[in-house]
Amino acid sequence: MIKQAGTAALAWAIMAAVSLCPIRLAAHQINLSNARIELKPDRTVRLEIALKGSDVDRVARTTVFDQQSGLVDAARLAASTAAIAAYVTTHAVVHGADGAPCKAGAAETAPDQDGVTARLTWSCSEVEGDLIYRSTVLIDVDPGAKQVVLIGPEQNATQVLLDASQTEVRISAPPPPLFDVIRRYIEAGVEHIFLGYDHVAFLVAIVLWARRLWPVIKIVTAFTLAHSITLSLAALQILVIPSTVVEPAIAASIVYVAIENFFSRNVDGRWRDTFAFGLIHGFGFASALQEFGLPRGAVVPALAAFNIGVEVGQVAIVSIVIPLLIGVDWLIATMRDVPQKRTAGLVYAVSGIIAVLGCYWVFERTVMGT
Repeated sequence: MIKQAGTAALAWAIMAAVSLCPIRLAAHQINLSNARIELKPDRTVRLEIALKGSDVDRVARTTVFDQQSGLVDAARLAASTAAIAAYVTTHAVVHGADGAPCKAGAAETAPDQDGVTARLTWSCSEVEGDLIYRSTVLIDVDPGAKQVVLIGPEQNATQVLLDASQTEVRISAPPPPLFDVIRRYIEAGVEHIFLGYDHVAFLVAIVLWARRLWPVIKIVTAFTLAHSITLSLAALQILVIPSTVVEPAIAASIVYVAIENFFSRNVDGRWRDTFAFGLIHGFGFASALQEFGLPRGAVVPALAAFNIGVEVGQVAIVSIVIPLLIGVDWLIATMRDVPQKRTAGLVYAVSGIIAVLGCYWVFERTVMGT
């Protein structure tokens, strides 16, 4: 009884770590807005912000997003322009470095499939010096929200990522230093692997039988090499696969490695599975990176930094799971006074839970996603 209770408790403890983030409708859904800013010679600032229709309804208390069609209803949007404009002009402002406000013009809104585009013009002719763009769009309701900001003409735009820790950017300032770009993209990679609960479940499932360091090193290395290849190809638009194919395939890979734990304990050879499935997961990582975009002039450093962030995140996850499993092995062996070995009941329990989650995600991303 003690063994069964300990095994069950540990199984649920590990899966609690896997399931820290609630199940959402899409594996890589990110609370994200996009802004494009252009400063004219007469110090007029043109601002265009794109948001998801469902996010607009959430923050502006409107009903422009049609749940059935998955699109923004143009008629509802036209009737809600004033409410959306009030929200945008309150949470996205342009002012001088000394705090002097620029004058906001009338706002326009337009539907963009499942999103809304808001266009504003700020007159800063009476404001001297550098101009500051400040945005708390979506951040006021979700501290984890982010906004990708493109500053300048499209062919030579500077990209900045705003979030709760950095809500302002100088419009007329030089591009951010390379070190800052690398740091922010590493953080984005780490954040994505921890919030990507499907990737976490995959990593946990594939190391459940591991008791030695070398097989784990081979598994993590194979996964890193594989997802680095497809992440780079997809991010650079060399090879792009639709998310409708990638997301169900990622879920299916989770089901496969979880069920395999019931039939094989050959951890030494699992790096082959990890490499094959890592190619699929790389396309999933790329979809998240594409939400942020790659800054012009720093594509390679940003891509490498994001990949490093993903690697740091997965090493951290494995570094937590493996000692936890070994600790359970030691505890059960001590209680039963037997040689220490991997507890099959624990592996089967956790694998079963992961397999059920994987099956749900397959169903969610195929049947429910249509």
